Amino acid sequence: MKAINVFNHVNEENYRPIVERVLKKAYKMMDVSKNNVINIIFVSSETMREYNGAYRGIHQTTDVLTFPSEVDGELGDVFISVHTAMEQARAYGHTFKRELGFLIVHGFLHALGYDHANESQEHVMFSLQEQILNKVKLFR
Repeated sequence: MKAINVFNHVNEENYRPIVERVLKKAYKMMDVSKNNVINIIFVSSETMREYNGAYRGIHQTTDVLTFPSEVDGELGDVFISVHTAMEQARAYGHTFKRELGFLIVHGFLHALGYDHANESQEHVMFSLQEQILNKVKLFR
């Protein structure tokens, strides 16, 4: 699937298989053309803290940060903090793969314009996340 770019700025791990597995299903379930490019960028907690401070005015790390694109054929950039994902997987008692899958889908849905700023938006977005994750067998 050429519409998915994966950049790992943290370690030597190959996250492409989990990214493609999750996003192939997400593209299909959300009826998004496979030609729409999305960039998944794995970064450190420090890099995420810098981006969060620069773009959101929040000077702390976060797990995922999405920059939707306004260019036709591009969904946007999804930054994922690998270290934060590892910590959250331990804290939530599920696998690192499940946490990565969740963050990938979460960022993807933000790139499509979904949000969770209020209870009804959260219900819709989180329901879609769970449906996609269940289809690729990444359970809690």
